[in-house]
Amino acid sequence: MTRSHTIPALTLAFVLSAGVAHAQAIRIGVNEPLTGPFAASGTYVVNGARIAADEINAKGGVLGKKLELVVEDNKSNPTEAAAVAEKLITSDKTPVLMGAWGSSLTLAVMPKLADYETAMLVETSSSGKITTSGNPYVFRISPPSALEAEAFAPMVEKLGLKKVDFLAINNDWGRGAAADFGKMLKGKGVTVGLVETMDQGAQDMSAQLSKLKGSDADTIMITAAVDQLTLLFKQMAALGLKKRIITTGGSQNPDQIIAQAGNAAEGTMHLTTFLPWYPDKTPNPAATAYFIGEWKKRGFEFAGVTESFRGYDGIRAIAAAIEKGGAADAASIKKGFWSVDFTGLNGQIRFAKAGPAGSESGQSKPDVYLVKIDGGKVVVPTL
Repeated sequence: MTRSHTIPALTLAFVLSAGVAHAQAIRIGVNEPLTGPFAASGTYVVNGARIAADEINAKGGVLGKKLELVVEDNKSNPTEAAAVAEKLITSDKTPVLMGAWGSSLTLAVMPKLADYETAMLVETSSSGKITTSGNPYVFRISPPSALEAEAFAPMVEKLGLKKVDFLAINNDWGRGAAADFGKMLKGKGVTVGLVETMDQGAQDMSAQLSKLKGSDADTIMITAAVDQLTLLFKQMAALGLKKRIITTGGSQNPDQIIAQAGNAAEGTMHLTTFLPWYPDKTPNPAATAYFIGEWKKRGFEFAGVTESFRGYDGIRAIAAAIEKGGAADAASIKKGFWSVDFTGLNGQIRFAKAGPAGSESGQSKPDVYLVKIDGGKVVVPTL
């Protein structure tokens, strides 16, 4: 005997409407570290991305459709980041991605972008290899280390740098920063001394710091994530290591460093690509005020804005690419990225070609600022 099942009309209508809503949404894959050493930064980026998606959806979405963020945790691990990218593209059917915070994570993802011909907006990673290796599916809004070093170059003489040592995380990000800043400094007549490295999970850096203390360099440039910087500053204070400290990386969350390192962070300088402490000095004061206001309204700590703004601008850049491309398929979005042109929170977002001819990546050029922790506050130093 065959049994028939009747679905109530209201239930059927709900199921159908939910399916239509899902089909109508434009899905964006977000590949970020939500656990592991970079979890705090990745979470900030995701929360910034959600603010952008909500803002865009409240205004009607893109091409008449809502944006839907599909967020996955790459666990601060390159192998996991590549697997996440493949899942987002093949299983979740996202025609565009944003990620993957760290340079090693992004570099691991890039072959998947080429395999599946899907573009990714790179919001944070700074390794030069990301936009010079010939991957036409990469569009980056964060500065590579070479661009950051170029922006810092005019400050070198004003700061009176004579000899600089480096301490960098032992991955593509850290090694690349030391190489690019070292090259720039040598070109400015500055002596480059020690180049020390540390694992991304290291907690005891006393061996490296002892060498740096014994050096005759006047400045140490450091590339590391915020939690490791906190440990470094505390260990420097314990060792009595008193030299000029400048961190690289574009956004090192000075407020979080102040909260975690206290007096040990006093006097340190940081290169950043966003000035949330001084909204009127940013390229788009109205957008900055809206973003910071929304961030606070959601109960997030202010310290996170120097990371989260990149997720916010990243989703806005993707939305602009979808609109410019005229459709929400992977090929149209990739094409649309080349026509993106709007004022982000840290400068004009437009993509110039970078890398080998015929397979260029897109690179935007954000503003870069130097800030200092002075009296427990973040200030723009007078040079």
